[in-house]
Amino acid sequence: MSHRCLTVMGAVFAVVVLAPTFAAAQPTETPASLRTPWGHPDLQGIWNNSTLTRLQRPEELGDKEFLTEEEAAGVEQETIARNELLSNRPAERTTAADQLDSRADGTPGFYNNLWLDRGTTVVATRRTSLIVDPPNGRLPSLTPEAHTRVTSAEADRIEDVRRGRLPATSWEELDLSDRCIWYRGIPSLPTGYNNNYHIVQTPDHVAILQEHIHDVRVIPLDGRAHIAPTIRQYAGDSRGHWEGDTLVVETTGFNNRAIIRGVDGNLSEALHVVERFTRNEADLIDYEFTVVDPKTWTSAWQGSLPMTRTEGPMFEYACHEGNYGLYNILAGSRAEEKAAGGAGK
Repeated sequence: MSHRCLTVMGAVFAVVVLAPTFAAAQPTETPASLRTPWGHPDLQGIWNNSTLTRLQRPEELGDKEFLTEEEAAGVEQETIARNELLSNRPAERTTAADQLDSRADGTPGFYNNLWLDRGTTVVATRRTSLIVDPPNGRLPSLTPEAHTRVTSAEADRIEDVRRGRLPATSWEELDLSDRCIWYRGIPSLPTGYNNNYHIVQTPDHVAILQEHIHDVRVIPLDGRAHIAPTIRQYAGDSRGHWEGDTLVVETTGFNNRAIIRGVDGNLSEALHVVERFTRNEADLIDYEFTVVDPKTWTSAWQGSLPMTRTEGPMFEYACHEGNYGLYNILAGSRAEEKAAGGAGK
């Protein structure tokens, strides 16, 4: 983590909150049948983290940490019924207005529901949020610095551009996912679709191919130091090691465009993430994470999310090929300016 990003107190804060608080809950040994030829737990294969469980606990649930079996079944049945309804109803034409406003029947207004894959079950624990700490299941409060960032006039303008309420001056104002550069961030949380990950490992490396925008994280396990803090990347710089049968991955070195999908507001270069991958069952990886960004939140936060084995294959997400959406957004912006008497360049 860069000395520019953290004060001495901030560094102490990070060391304390990044302690492996999940470890006590983990089973202690991976079966021999789930190990590589060189003895490490075998994380290889294609895994999916789709779930109906939200990142943050809905405020109306208050201190309710877990759903009952009946409540979980109700959530899952509502999703199944909605998917069936959308699969069988007649086709309809959507308009630009559908992109800006929620549709009364909950249909997406962009991709057909066939293309979406949010999952059909809540997490097995029936937790009401993926966030397990803070205990209220919600993100910590923003720091004053972060609150100023996300409520500034420029932040409001960029949000209006990305929602289509204002014309885009250039492609640089558009979201990184619109530009096919970077989508989920780290930790990698589930979204509406493409929630698959292909893991490959050797004795001294683990590679994780993320389906969405086809990004690959190559994680050295050989004890090498992080790259120089002057080099900043969208996915940061990851280093891994084994703690017993758990792969622990620490990522720093994010640039100032770092994101975590589903988290409002932009993050800072001080972002520091620790992930824990534990496989003690044939079809399940326990994925846990701790997030620290003392320039964004007043405290760390932690989450837990299962990854389940899927057969695949996992097709290439060739985002840049025919990315006419980006061209059309900019062309539409120029048309709007021309209609309003602007330059229309």
